[in-house]
Amino acid sequence: QVQLVESGGGSVQAGDSLRLSCAASGLTFSSYAMGWFRQAPGKERELIATVRQSGATTYKDSVKGRFTISRDNTKNTVYLQMNSLKPEDTAVYYCAARRSDLLKYDSWGQGTQVTVSS
Repeated sequence: QVQLVESGGGSVQAGDSLRLSCAASGLTFSSYAMGWFRQAPGKERELIATVRQSGATTYKDSVKGRFTISRDNTKNTVYLQMNSLKPEDTAVYYCAARRSDLLKYDSWGQGTQVTVSS
């Protein structure tokens, strides 16, 4: 079955950077679109960045220009480079995979905590 394992979270100061990684197994990675979601306390989970099989990317406005999603199909890994972090970026970050024939993400990692203090 599909397994997604995130890493790279932590506690940082505002303005710092972090890079999250998500290692995937049990799937033909290059055939899947990948996304990063986050969920802050008391809020709904939100999609913040996607990378399609072609490498095309999309971003939520609140992270555009600060976050970069990328994928390495040779390593079955998707990354989220987060720069200029703000306290409002504090959340649990999840990676997710979407099969090309599906409209919704159907495989999820366990999440990694990112805490940004001012």
